[in-house]
Amino acid sequence: MMVDLLTGFTSKIRAEARVNDQNAAFPVDTFHGFAKVGLMGASVPAELGGLGVNQLYDLAVGLRVLAEADASTALALHVQLSRALTLTYEWRHGTPDASALAERLLRAMATGEAAVCTGLKDSPGVVTTLTRDDSGGWRLSGRKTLVSMAPIGTHFFVHALRREGGDDAPRLAVPLLSRDVRGLTVLPDWDGLGMRASGTLEVDFDNCPVPESDVLDRGPVGSRRDAVLAGQTISSITMLGIYAGIAQAARDIAVEHCAKRGPDVPAGVRSTIAESDARLYALRTATAAALLNADQLNDKYTMDLDERGRRMMTPFQWAKMTVNDLALRVVTDSMSMVGGQAYSAGHPLARLYRDVRAGGFMQPYSYADGVDYLSGQALRLDRDNDYMSVRAVRSQTQS
Repeated sequence: MMVDLLTGFTSKIRAEARVNDQNAAFPVDTFHGFAKVGLMGASVPAELGGLGVNQLYDLAVGLRVLAEADASTALALHVQLSRALTLTYEWRHGTPDASALAERLLRAMATGEAAVCTGLKDSPGVVTTLTRDDSGGWRLSGRKTLVSMAPIGTHFFVHALRREGGDDAPRLAVPLLSRDVRGLTVLPDWDGLGMRASGTLEVDFDNCPVPESDVLDRGPVGSRRDAVLAGQTISSITMLGIYAGIAQAARDIAVEHCAKRGPDVPAGVRSTIAESDARLYALRTATAAALLNADQLNDKYTMDLDERGRRMMTPFQWAKMTVNDLALRVVTDSMSMVGGQAYSAGHPLARLYRDVRAGGFMQPYSYADGVDYLSGQALRLDRDNDYMSVRAVRSQTQS
């Protein structure tokens, strides 16, 4: 059902992709359409009014279909779908406050009323911090960059360093803020190289009030809990479908271009087509294996949770490295097959080339962090694998 609903939008999305990319314009009307047919609640449990798509494999397939039309739109929708997955966990297994917060948001996502963004990465030189106020609540100050779907975001989960005051050790926390809260400003001037229509912006927080009940605790900084890797896998692994979709779209454009030549396609081009198809098969196979592994472990809470986290994250990172490498090669080879016209900024392959490069910067992990993680697992190194905790430790050291 999800794929059928998405397919109803792909012609319009594909037709608008070039202009939206050129103008860095978020496709607001498309997302309003998604909301009307239930796609903004695709991964919300059916009991709460959503479509109930809860398998990571299935969600990645949907994102792949959408990314073949436009990767920016797929990236923005991924934000909503992945957040519903993590909120579903809080609804079922969280504290009473967290469960109530999650249910409230999930019901609003199912009806299309809520578009829930996530702020992970601090802007350069900034440490987004949550501090106590005089009323027993909290105040959030800082700035986040690379917040996708921000133009229509109604709510923002913000990863922050929580300081109690005194000698208490800082903790990681994720407060929820509504768009209309005092001190929250969505900044409109981010100018990205790729994924330009994904609504990826900066969001500023100036002493924003947050009630105690809207803060999710994520434990002490530097606690080295690999259990958190499971949640990070679940919230990010379906993005692999986006890059599979980019590679497929590039391959199809190139093959269609070459087919118009008739039977006289040069041998070098024929070799490139065959190699591209083999790479596309390899990246999709790796993606499928990692997704199926994550789905199989998703509900296994009785095993050692640190081991569960590593067993979900490690295949995800193997697949991510594979996809980032092979998808880029497929797009690059597709440009070579089409020739100089693909180097024009308005050509769809030029857009796909810029979009596919975003995969290497996505956490978890960026390329360098992924190398550290995978080599650390192979060498059995004692290290903190939670990149949010590592960043927090680094920010304290630098300050």
